[in-house]
Amino acid sequence: MKPTLKAFAERLPIAEITGADELSEFTPGRLKTEILAGLTVSLALVPEAVAFAFVAGVHPLVALYAAFIVGLITALIGGRPGMVSGATGALAVVMVALVANHGVEYLFATVVLMGSLQLGAGVFRFGKFIRLVPHPVMLGFVNGLAIVIFLAQLSQFQTPGSADASGHGMANGEWMSGLPLLLMIGLTSLTMAIIWGFPKLTKAVPAPLAGIGIVAFIVIAFGLDVPRVGDLASIEGGLPSFHLPAVPINFETLRIIFPYAFILAAIGLIESLLTLNLVGEMTGKRGGASRECFAQGAANVATGFFWWHGRLRDDWPVND
Repeated sequence: MKPTLKAFAERLPIAEITGADELSEFTPGRLKTEILAGLTVSLALVPEAVAFAFVAGVHPLVALYAAFIVGLITALIGGRPGMVSGATGALAVVMVALVANHGVEYLFATVVLMGSLQLGAGVFRFGKFIRLVPHPVMLGFVNGLAIVIFLAQLSQFQTPGSADASGHGMANGEWMSGLPLLLMIGLTSLTMAIIWGFPKLTKAVPAPLAGIGIVAFIVIAFGLDVPRVGDLASIEGGLPSFHLPAVPINFETLRIIFPYAFILAAIGLIESLLTLNLVGEMTGKRGGASRECFAQGAANVATGFFWWHGRLRDDWPVND
């Protein structure tokens, strides 16, 4: 194991998740680990999915449903236990142009085609070529993701804006200043300190979950006036329903969606397979690259056929 990866792995409770009998026995200890890990990912994924929904120009609840479906399917049939798939800023940046120019129905058709391409990559075992990627590229990939996530969080340091004219996003307000800015910086620094120092005390609870819980308790107990997920958009709504993308079935539609689908499929697979490869180096156990391609494809095809009907806010249009 490389020194950098080894140092990073020692910061995580890897042994609790991938021991000698990697997920071979369902014990009370493993059940606790699974519940805490799932709770941590869920709490972290909700604001991330909502934020990326605004970037892509879709309703936040649609992004949450997509995150649920993709996360569930890839967890069940993916290439490695413990890996979680969800929203990503790289995909959202590509989707925004498609939604702005052609509408959200074309996005759903693109996601179906994207999943089909990924299924093909799994069937023809193209995932194995990810092993040709050198180690520095993997580290650059991880650092690049960190930068994307960091930049996506900068909007939290702005005063809440109003929805844009199209109803498909949030216009950011001005940068915070004075006490609100100091409060946000203080809570952010406290969360980072908890994540860094909590493993030194105990690994019984994941450090990110402890950071979320402790800081949330402080905010609620003292009534601190800081932006919350509910300030971005309401996430109330019913269950999604089966829906065929309302686009013409012809060559013109394929001409529009294929370039986006190809780029999205490539980005999604590269991110997942590089992560799979990175975790494999950390744990010393290789994951199933082709199986991960198939899982990603199945998840995206399923996501493209589910839709939500309703209204998020008074100034957002109803999905009919």
